[in-house]
Amino acid sequence: MRLLGEILQESFGVSAESIETALALQKEKGGRIGELLIQLRKINENDLLNARSLQCGMEVLHTLPTDFEPFFVPLVPIGFLKKFKMVPIAAPSGSFIAMADPLNFQQLDDLQHRIQWDGIKTVLTSQNEVFVAINSAYDMTRQAVADQVMQDMDEENPESIFSEIEETSDLLDDTSDTPVIKLINLVLSQAVRDNASDIHIESYKDRVKIRKRVDGILDDMYSPPRHIQGKLISRVKIMANMDIAEKRLPQDGRIEIRIADKNIDIRVSTLPTSFGERVVMRLLDKSSSLVPLTDLGFSEKDLGQFLKLIKAPHGIVLVTGPTGSGKTTTLYSALSIINKPDINIITVEDPIEYQMQGISQVQVNPKIGLTFANGLRTIVRQDPDVILVGEIRDLETAEIAIHAALTGHLVFSTLHTNDAASAVTRLIDMGVEPFLVSSAVNAILAQRLVRKICPHCRESYMPPDSFLEKVGLSPIKFSGRELYRGAGCGQCMETGYKGRIGIYELMVLTPKMKNLILTTSDAGQIKREALFSQKTGMMTLRQDGLRKVLAGLTTLEEVFRVT
Repeated sequence: MRLLGEILQESFGVSAESIETALALQKEKGGRIGELLIQLRKINENDLLNARSLQCGMEVLHTLPTDFEPFFVPLVPIGFLKKFKMVPIAAPSGSFIAMADPLNFQQLDDLQHRIQWDGIKTVLTSQNEVFVAINSAYDMTRQAVADQVMQDMDEENPESIFSEIEETSDLLDDTSDTPVIKLINLVLSQAVRDNASDIHIESYKDRVKIRKRVDGILDDMYSPPRHIQGKLISRVKIMANMDIAEKRLPQDGRIEIRIADKNIDIRVSTLPTSFGERVVMRLLDKSSSLVPLTDLGFSEKDLGQFLKLIKAPHGIVLVTGPTGSGKTTTLYSALSIINKPDINIITVEDPIEYQMQGISQVQVNPKIGLTFANGLRTIVRQDPDVILVGEIRDLETAEIAIHAALTGHLVFSTLHTNDAASAVTRLIDMGVEPFLVSSAVNAILAQRLVRKICPHCRESYMPPDSFLEKVGLSPIKFSGRELYRGAGCGQCMETGYKGRIGIYELMVLTPKMKNLILTTSDAGQIKREALFSQKTGMMTLRQDGLRKVLAGLTTLEEVFRVT
C-alpha cells in the first residue's frame, strides 16, 4: 500500500516541507499524518478522504442517506462505532458499511460479525457524516429507552444509586442495570453529544423537568414523574461527592467523566426550592480545542485593534458580558497568540476552563482562603509579564489588578456588564477612583453569542416591512435586500441554527475619553464619545450583529434576542 504522504504530494500538491513538518509533529505528539496536515491547514477533510480512497481503492460517498434502519442499535455499543468511526447503513438505496478510517479493518471484521453482514460492501465518508448517522440511529431509540428506564425506577432498590463511578471509564461503556444510573448516563451522554453547555434538573409540583442548554437556548429533554426526583438528585450528588442528607442548603460539587473519547468536567450546583432541590450541571469539554481569534467573528477593523491591544506592554483589557457569552474563550484565544517562551503568563480562575501549555494556571478555592484577590496578590510576586484574572468581583480584586497594570504588567479580566461603557460605571461604582480607571484601562470589549444559521438548510427570504418597523429598522434601507434563515433539518435538530458566533463592541480608551472619565461616570456620555470618536469610531453590539445578518451568518431575531 502506498504511503499517504506520497499520494498527497503527487495528487494534491502538498509540499515536501509540509510533510516533514507533519512528521516532526507526529514524532513529538503522536497522531496520524492526515489529521496533522488538516490541523496545519495544508489540506482539508475532503482532500484526506480522496487521498485515502486512492490509497486503499475504496469508493467515496460524501453524503450518507438519512432514511436508513437503525437495526444495529441493540447489537453494537455506540462507543464502539464512534471510536472506530464506522456505521452500518441499510437504506432503500442499498446496504453498506461507511467508514471514515479505512485502517480500522480489524474492527470492521468485528462489526460485520456482530451484525452478520460478512462480505458487505464498504465505502469511505467523512467523520462528520459517520457521527451524524450514528447519533441519528441512537436518537431513534433513545426516547423509548428513557421511557422504559423511568418505568423501571418504580421497582428499583434505593441502595442501587450508590454504585461507584470510575473516573477513567467511559460512561458509554457503563453496563449498569440500575434504572436511575441508566437515566443519568443517558442524560449526560445526550447532552455531551449535542454540545450542551448546561443540564437543568428542575422540581415542580407534579413533575420533574430535565432540560439542556444548546447554543444558549434551553430545550426540554425528559419529564419524569415527581416521585423519582429524590433518586435522580441523590445519584448526581453521589457522583459529585456532595452530602445527600443535606437538602436545605445550596451545595457545589464536581464530576469528572469520560464520554466517547471526550474528558468532561462537570460543575454541579444544587438549590433548595419550594418543591425540592433543583440541580444545574455546567459541562466543560476539557478535550475541546481552542478556537483561533480569527474565527471568533471579529470585524477586520476590530480584530486589528484587538491584536494591537493584546500585545501592549502594560494596562488592562476588560471583556464584559453575561455568563455564557464566550468571554473566557476570547481571552484564551488572545493568550494563545502571545504565549511565547520569553513571556511569563499566569492566570487565576474559577474554574479553569482550558488547559494551556506554557501557562501557569491557579484554581480559586474560597474554602481555604484562596480568593481572586489573594491569588492575584501572590501572582504579582511571581514575576509575571501577563496576568489573567478570571473575574473582577470586588473592589479588592479591582484595585490589585489596576496596580499591577500601572506597574508594568498586561492584565486581562472579565466583568459582568451590559455594554462596554457600563464597565467604567461598574468599576467606579465598586469604589475604584476615576483617575485609576482612566490611567490603567486600555480597552473594554463587550460581547454576546448569537446562533449561526444552519448551512444545511439555509434559505433566503425578504423580511416583511411590518417586522422591520417593529424592531426599529428602516424598511427603505433593507429594500431589495435578501436575508437568510434556517428552514430546519435533521442536522440542526429542526431549529434552523447550528453553532454560535460572537458579536462585539470594542471601546478603546482614547486620551479624550480618559479625560471624560475623570469628570463623569455616566455610561451614556462615555458611549456617545466612543461612537463619535474620530480615532476609533466604535461599532455597537447591535450594529455588529446587523453586519453579520447582512453577511448571512445569523438572523435578525437572534441579534435582537441578545441585544
